[in-house]
This record gives sequence, structure tokens and C-alpha cells, in this order.
Amino acid sequence: MKSYIKVSILQQIMENIKITNLVKFYTLLLLSHSPKHGYEIIKELEDKLERKVSASHVYPFLKILKKANYIKFEKIKDRDKKIYHLTKEGKTFVKSILNRFGDFIDIAIEPKLTVCAHCGCSIYKGGCKEKIRGKTLVFCCHYCAASFKKVKLN
Repeated sequence: MKSYIKVSILQQIMENIKITNLVKFYTLLLLSHSPKHGYEIIKELEDKLERKVSASHVYPFLKILKKANYIKFEKIKDRDKKIYHLTKEGKTFVKSILNRFGDFIDIAIEPKLTVCAHCGCSIYKGGCKEKIRGKTLVFCCHYCAASFKKVKLN
């Protein structure tokens, strides 16, 4: 009976983990990059978000992730520090979050994309424009522009 209750509670926790702010999102990204201790997470969050991040924003979220078996930690012998690692389940969770956020990013970026007139690659910023036969074409680089001219104009 007890194991059933534990499984039920774990399922509720997993279903209730909501990534509702950048602190939580970046915490997951940082842990997906490499294992980190709490203070290191806070300092990197402050650097990325360019604002003060309170321990009260990070440690309760780490506790939720631990209960959901998305992270584990090991204590450093010399000090009272814990190094947090993503578990296999945690990596799967982060991947699903990134896929969801990736869709939002695609929606935001897609209208800003242009396509290289020569190779067909997508261009977000930069590239080069060339006026050819009275028509302005966009290329990803000068090499594609030159190659396009060589092929199309000869």
C-alpha cells in the first residue's frame, strides 16, 4: 500500500511541475549542461538573467525536481555543498521542455527568416543582398552570391 501511495504522489509531482518563469527554465538548462552546486546555479542565473536571484527561487525548485526523481545530488566531503545532477528521467523532462519552448521560438523567428536565393538555407540575420537583373536577391554569404551569378548569368 505504501509503495502505491509513493508512486501516486510522485506522479502528481511530475504532472504539477510547471516551468512558469525564466529562473526555472534556466535552472534546467544549466543542469542539462553540467552538474552544479546551488550557489553556482544562483550565480550563473544572475549572470544570464542580469538580475539578483534569491536562493528562495532556486532551492524549492531543486527540491521539487528531487522529489520527482529528475535530479539527484551528492555531498562534497570537505564542505556542506551538494552537487546536483540530472537523472535519466530529468534529461527526458528537460528534452520535452526544450521541445515545447523550441516550438515557441520557431513561431517567433519564422517570420523574420529569409531564404538564400542560391543554396536555400534559412537566414535569420546578416547575409548579403545583391541586385541582379533589376531584382534584389538575398544570399547567406558572398560565396553563394558569386556562385549564383556564375551559374545563372553564364
